[in-house]
Amino acid sequence: MKTSNKIILPGGTIGMVGGGQLGRMFAHAASSMGYRVIVFCGSNNEPAAQVAHACVVGQLNDLAAVEAFAGQCDVITLEFENIPAETIAACQQYAPTHPSATVLATAQDRLVEKNTLRDAGLPVAPFAEVTDLASLSAVSKTVGWPLILKTARSGYDGKGQHRLESIEGAKEVDWVSQPQWVAEKFVRFDREVSVVVARTVDGRTSTFPVFENDHANHILDITMLPAAVDEKVEQRAKEIAIAAAESLGVVGLLCVELFVKGDEVIINEVAPRPHNSGHVTIEACHTSQFQQHVRAVCGLPLGCTDLVCGAAAMANLLGDLWPDETTSPPWDRALEVPGINLHLYGKQHAKPGRKMGHVSCIGSDRDQVVAAVKDARCRLSS
Repeated sequence: MKTSNKIILPGGTIGMVGGGQLGRMFAHAASSMGYRVIVFCGSNNEPAAQVAHACVVGQLNDLAAVEAFAGQCDVITLEFENIPAETIAACQQYAPTHPSATVLATAQDRLVEKNTLRDAGLPVAPFAEVTDLASLSAVSKTVGWPLILKTARSGYDGKGQHRLESIEGAKEVDWVSQPQWVAEKFVRFDREVSVVVARTVDGRTSTFPVFENDHANHILDITMLPAAVDEKVEQRAKEIAIAAAESLGVVGLLCVELFVKGDEVIINEVAPRPHNSGHVTIEACHTSQFQQHVRAVCGLPLGCTDLVCGAAAMANLLGDLWPDETTSPPWDRALEVPGINLHLYGKQHAKPGRKMGHVSCIGSDRDQVVAAVKDARCRLSS
């Protein structure tokens, strides 16, 4: 296995496993810093492959293709967690790979993840493993109602989650679809926030400002900076994020999603990669989350994450805005809004709920920039 503290300087080759929008924005950042980017994904027309220097096409379980990709790289990173262990093991034979297979194994299983964080003394909502209706009934006596039932594996953007008010609602769950589930106490929070932390191989860390997030149908809708939290909560959120990255052994980026309830800060989910809420950093911070990801996995000095403005906001653009799968919305109408930045991900087909792009705006007043991104998005469907 290739492990090294060697700095990969600009001019080197970075491998990206995954061809989606996170890989695309990472490739933009890495290329602007002078790196060569090779993407491994299922098609040379995926968002990241469109902008990378080279693309190796193959399935994640095609070890010959994985090895052909990894053999060209000085360092390898990832844009999503659900990658077979064999794929990462193969990558690690050729180049340092961040995050590691160990980190991915933890991130792929909510039970392992939550136990790891709890054992590290970090705040998580009360939870327990369940497998069927009977075990849920028993666990509910300690976790309480209402609760959130989540699949232990393969869940994101609200998929595989059920809010249950009583045992009656649990009778509708397709229990046989998954062998393990997590029953988690429902947290009545004041707001949702997230922190993106970068960590290098030698343990240096840096956090971005705390993002405040609004969701719609379990998908991130709006991200706002600064978060409407006091200094004590902001500091606590950053401390939790750094401790989570250290306890998990993350190299690269970790996003920690948190619930804020008064002065209490509770971990909801973590993701060892750039995060949707961090897209706002492209315009809002001296160093974007994607450039910071490059710096972290290559062993470079971490960049300044301070805001370049007083406030910023980002709004997701979902496939619901498209008149049909291939007809684009009227982008000129959105760009009429002063200060709007448009980012499209190069996806060929729009589907309801699919993340197709985002708009952002920076300024001096939070209410104004939030209103601007909402206005821009609204113009696309009018």
